[in-house]
Amino acid sequence: MGGKIPQMKAIELVKVLSKLGYVVHHQKGSHLHLRSSYYPTLTVPNHNPIARGTLRAIIREIGISVEAFLELL
Repeated sequence: MGGKIPQMKAIELVKVLSKLGYVVHHQKGSHLHLRSSYYPTLTVPNHNPIARGTLRAIIREIGISVEAFLELL
């Protein structure tokens, strides 16, 4: 069963994703494009706060569990 995902700002999400090896590759409009050697390239909206459904979709795209994501906070 998944834990409750907190509301996050885009910069907070980028900090968490950096723990997984992600770096901001570039920004186009209100979206950040992040790359990692180990995980798929991500596009993250630069919105504050990021919608919980969008955050859950990003976690699913990375391929980690919600619990593993919450441990990175």
